[in-house]
Amino acid sequence: MIKKEVPLPMLALVAATRVMLGAGAALLLVEKMNDEQRRAVGWALLGVGILTTVPLAGYYFAKEK
Repeated sequence: MIKKEVPLPMLALVAATRVMLGAGAALLLVEKMNDEQRRAVGWALLGVGILTTVPLAGYYFAKEK
């Protein structure tokens, strides 16, 4: 089994991006807001979550080589 150490700041960034991604997905499914607002905020959070997770993961895995 390969073990990798993750510095605390990196772990916090990854956790924050996952929270944004999850919040965006949740907003897309909830029906408390009107459709236009819900979709706008949901897609924005989902997009930010995805766009910030990919570079962080790439940086982390490229650094280990």
